[in-house]
Amino acid sequence: MTREEILELFTKTDVLKTGHFLLTSGLHSDKYLQCAQLLQYPEATEKAIAELANNFKDKGIETVVGPAMGGIIISYEMARQLGAKAIFTEREDGKMALRRGFAIKPGEKILVVEDVVTTGGSVKEVISLVKELGGEVVAVAALVDRSGGKVDFGVSAYYLLDLDVKSYAPEECPLCKEGLPLVKPGSRKIK
Repeated sequence: MTREEILELFTKTDVLKTGHFLLTSGLHSDKYLQCAQLLQYPEATEKAIAELANNFKDKGIETVVGPAMGGIIISYEMARQLGAKAIFTEREDGKMALRRGFAIKPGEKILVVEDVVTTGGSVKEVISLVKELGGEVVAVAALVDRSGGKVDFGVSAYYLLDLDVKSYAPEECPLCKEGLPLVKPGSRKIK
């Protein structure tokens, strides 16, 4: 898929929103990516993930893991396309954990997936957990990198779309200074 085709798909499925948003990281932004809008359409999701999956066909991925909530559907579809197992992490006492009987074996080749990378915090927590359990993180994949390429996971990272979307600390936010209402569209409670 070309960048234009990806943007068209994201526009058609109402992924990209504009306004004044409180991100999970605590930062503010004038744009928000709601990838759940894309993920409600199985055929569109299959097409988008197929584009990302091409990067991993020969990497021997055994398990795909993503953080709840954003990474659950993506991990499932990526694993389906790669013939791998799909699992997800959840927060337990404020820390990423494997629950529901999920396990990672020492040396298991893992692909970590996410919907949107802003600061990379959730993905870094998943990588840390995988390493604690003895898994080998082969790479990271996400639908969107909105960090402007600033996040380093210590492994290769692949994105369907790179968007350099500005984020602001609350005390420096020009949208707050304009008095625009702040919306928190994400699914996680801010720390």
